[in-house]
Amino acid sequence: MGTLLYLAHRIPYPPNKGEKIRAWHILLGLAERYRVVLGAFVDDPDDWAHRRALEAVCAEVHLRPLPPLRGALRAAAALAAGGPASVRWFRDSALARWVRGAVRRHAPEAAVIFSSAMMQYAHALPADLPVVADYVDVDSEKWAAYGARRHGPAGWLYRREARTLAAWEGRMAARARAVVLVSEAEADLFAARAPECAGRVRAVGNGVDLERFRPDPSLPDPYPPDARALVFTGLMDYRPNVDAVRWFAEAVLPRVRAEVPEAAFWIVGARPAEAVRRLERLPGVRVTGAVPDTRPWLAHAAAAVAPLRIARGVQNKVLEAYAMARPVAATPQAAEGIELPPGAGDWIAGDADGLARRVVALLREPPGPAWREACRRWMESRYAWRRHQAAFLEVVEEAIGAPAPAARAAAAVAEAV
Repeated sequence: MGTLLYLAHRIPYPPNKGEKIRAWHILLGLAERYRVVLGAFVDDPDDWAHRRALEAVCAEVHLRPLPPLRGALRAAAALAAGGPASVRWFRDSALARWVRGAVRRHAPEAAVIFSSAMMQYAHALPADLPVVADYVDVDSEKWAAYGARRHGPAGWLYRREARTLAAWEGRMAARARAVVLVSEAEADLFAARAPECAGRVRAVGNGVDLERFRPDPSLPDPYPPDARALVFTGLMDYRPNVDAVRWFAEAVLPRVRAEVPEAAFWIVGARPAEAVRRLERLPGVRVTGAVPDTRPWLAHAAAAVAPLRIARGVQNKVLEAYAMARPVAATPQAAEGIELPPGAGDWIAGDADGLARRVVALLREPPGPAWREACRRWMESRYAWRRHQAAFLEVVEEAIGAPAPAARAAAAVAEAV
């Protein structure tokens, strides 16, 4: 059994948010074929308790603390240095030393590096060691979207980050034998931006935990009797989620309640920002904060909503709702990269009036048992994690057998850091 080095910008356990869900399941798939040596950052103190779960899967686990203040100070230094702040946020000389030592101790066959920001640690690897870069999304596009919506100093910072990070993404891809994106759309976008890397760009999608997220009417109903609940699930201090629920609560929900007065919007997720908390002042809006399990909220909702206007890649919240055979009213951004179940395209709209009409239609004529059964079969046939794990493993094994990039790629890495 060979060895792989796996580097992630956040501890990949517990799988309770998008980036950690993908990292954890890819890690599990790799660990079936290889000894995995893991290095990652911890920015949530509660996550230190999950080290043992990783040690049960990995040959070695090295976790580095990343307090938000330290990360912010590093990011601020990027303004003087000229590079992307999100890369500087994850710069740590101690992790680089550990990477060098792990290579000596374990002689890995390849390194899998999760996120473009972590590609800075490629400089600590032997130049001939195969690298698979799991960029997941074209992250610079997210910052560009932030910048397009903001003016003043914040908008300037976002646009600067988009510009510098885009340059970084392309430059660092030169070091990788494969660059993986989460959807064909993201892969095509990155290949167009970095045409010199186009032959090494691959798309490997996300799956969903079909055993955990399944239709289950026995789950306790968290809603009041006779509620016509619309639910959004997600981490509620994440800027795209905050923007999504504010827009839905302020622009879409009033239109829905004009037609269905008993409709209510439930925002379910940890760490709600103050802007999210304030939405409870609006008629029909409820904010739960952290809950032990989102599945009851999905199972008993009339519909899930995914009104994201800023989104990259594949939205796990949408996959989870479909896995539980719940209808989802969504924007095109939230549905991008997802093979929609039969009929689900009818619930997609990009403007407030259109999305409100889709929601009202779902409340008045909810899909019946036949659709729910078809939806579940659809998800089982396309979104079992094992399928995506196998696809990622193929990319890794292809990279191990592929010729090394040109020597100038290693020089580009050295210059970048």
